[in-house]
Amino acid sequence: PDENYPTIVSTALAAGKGGDVIHTHAYGWLEQFVKAGYFESQDEKTVPSLANQPADALISGTYRADKKVYSLPFASQTLGLFVNKDVFTKAGLTPPTTWDEFITVSKALKEKGIYPLANGLGTSWFNEMFVAIFTNPFLGQDFVTDLTTGKTTFKDPRYVAALGKLLELRDYMPDGFEGVDYTTAGQLFLSGKAAMLAGGSFDIATYRAQNPAINMDFIAPPMAKAGDVPQVTKFFDGGYAVNAKSPNKEAALKLVNWMGTKEFGDKFSALLGNISPIKGVVIKDELLSHVAKLNETAMPHINVVYFRFQKPTGSELLQGDITKMMSGSITPEQLAADLTDGLAKWYTPFQGK
Repeated sequence: PDENYPTIVSTALAAGKGGDVIHTHAYGWLEQFVKAGYFESQDEKTVPSLANQPADALISGTYRADKKVYSLPFASQTLGLFVNKDVFTKAGLTPPTTWDEFITVSKALKEKGIYPLANGLGTSWFNEMFVAIFTNPFLGQDFVTDLTTGKTTFKDPRYVAALGKLLELRDYMPDGFEGVDYTTAGQLFLSGKAAMLAGGSFDIATYRAQNPAINMDFIAPPMAKAGDVPQVTKFFDGGYAVNAKSPNKEAALKLVNWMGTKEFGDKFSALLGNISPIKGVVIKDELLSHVAKLNETAMPHINVVYFRFQKPTGSELLQGDITKMMSGSITPEQLAADLTDGLAKWYTPFQGK
């Protein structure tokens, strides 16, 4: 289970039993292991294929304190909307592109006895992805810049208003959505009981394996208004690190270097159905190629990229509060304040705001 992986890895490394090459998560997850001295730094002398990675990918495997790379990025992940095309065709409807269209289409689907949106809130790790998928198109790149340069906080009216939009989704989610987990949501989508699913490109291959006959698409979530740039959410998922105490360090670095080559990236995308960040990788799968195109105007997964470096993390704070907000026990303003005040304990730009 993903939630147990950090503990398993750190326990093994502390006991001197870690593998030569370690599969890591990115950003804040990585830092705790680098601070402990578990991973070997990588540069273009020891891992020449780092040159094949775009700058935003390398950031996900970089330790902020010394600006060195400790994990070679392996994939980008895209968050957006899965669409069951056959359900839409049968209902005589077209997948929505704007928020108003989304609400109109959802009402029509619901009248036909179809769940418009398969998602519930029963899986904590996915809940913050759910928030990012639907709020990012209302926020835009300027909000990210203002947030990360200290000009604003999550109490910003733009963020509060975007959270408020989530409340409109409740009428179009499954009955008892508070307890519907991500796996169940996937089954509702795959079985045709739901027309759409907010999810990640990491599940494209999985869903095809579970239902080879499904006629699905992956699209950008609804735009705030017609004419806006479609914006999915993107982040880098993890990478490959070398155990600093490996007795086979030279061989481990050689392996990791190969993992950064086009040869590896082509195989990775073809066999696993994920998007490799390696420059020049050819994506032959039509749907995956479409997702890669959406990535060109993607928004970052704000909490994961910027606010997972100390405790409490933005992820922990948001995951804890979003179910309360969606059930009506707290307001969007309260969630925004909780997120800002919690992060202010370690994120200096938010202090006193």
